[in-house]
Amino acid sequence: MKNLTAAALVAMSLSLPAQAGSLADPVIEKTIVVEETTSSSSGTMFVLFLGVVLALPILAAG
Repeated sequence: MKNLTAAALVAMSLSLPAQAGSLADPVIEKTIVVEETTSSSSGTMFVLFLGVVLALPILAAG
């Protein structure tokens, strides 16, 4: 029984550990996202429109 245990320990210590793949880091390519910008004048029109909409109840009450 001791011989079997000793043989199992020797076999386990001499065997190589199992590896799945490489130890090197994987190479992952970065995706580049390009967005088209809009002009800043659209923000100005929105502010003017919002001002008119908010002023309507004040002007209608007076």
